[in-house]
Amino acid sequence: MRNIGVQEAILSENDRIAAQNRGFLAQRGIFTINLMASPGAGKTSLIAGSIECLRGELRLAVIEGDIASSIDTDRLTSMGVPAVQINTGGDCHLEAHAVAQALSRLSLEGIDLLFIENVGNLICPTSFDLGQSSKVMVSSVSEGDDKPQKYPAMFQAVDVVILNKTDLLGICPFDRDPFLRAVRQLNPEVQIFELSCLTGAGMDAWTDWLNRRVDETREIRRPSQPGGLS
Repeated sequence: MRNIGVQEAILSENDRIAAQNRGFLAQRGIFTINLMASPGAGKTSLIAGSIECLRGELRLAVIEGDIASSIDTDRLTSMGVPAVQINTGGDCHLEAHAVAQALSRLSLEGIDLLFIENVGNLICPTSFDLGQSSKVMVSSVSEGDDKPQKYPAMFQAVDVVILNKTDLLGICPFDRDPFLRAVRQLNPEVQIFELSCLTGAGMDAWTDWLNRRVDETREIRRPSQPGGLS
């Protein structure tokens, strides 16, 4: 019972800071994605592909979460996008307080869209709100089609599922239709995009969705208020 109480206290404090993050970003009209996936599914490649497709249309920024290194942040900053690194040092997920600190280090002037790339994991990130507008997960053909059955909580928690590496359909053993059925059984309202970050196939539908969501966020933007994160 003590462990349950401690966990509830941690999540409660996380939710409090996440609400502050959400308000901070909403005041600035920034649509924010908490991007989750297992290692190697293609989170960073999706962000890089989105940057290329949206160049000249939207201004993007990135918070990169990893256990160690700044490899992905270096890749994205080389594309001309403001990005900051969070290294968890072993924790398998990001928490709202770390995102709040990253926001204070990130230049957000004129930013329309913020990606928060979570640590590669299909379990722990599910429980921690970061203050995002939307939760998006990437599942790849190379991982196999059994992930909805193995990690149902993740598929239930997200607003969008992206099936990446569709260029490997017919090469890797993957049954597309049963995968899609399993996703929709777990989450009937989920939006699904099928694409390949490598070839660019399917990226237009994904970036059209991003543009619509950014426009919606702009429409409901509240007047700017002085002050920042506490």
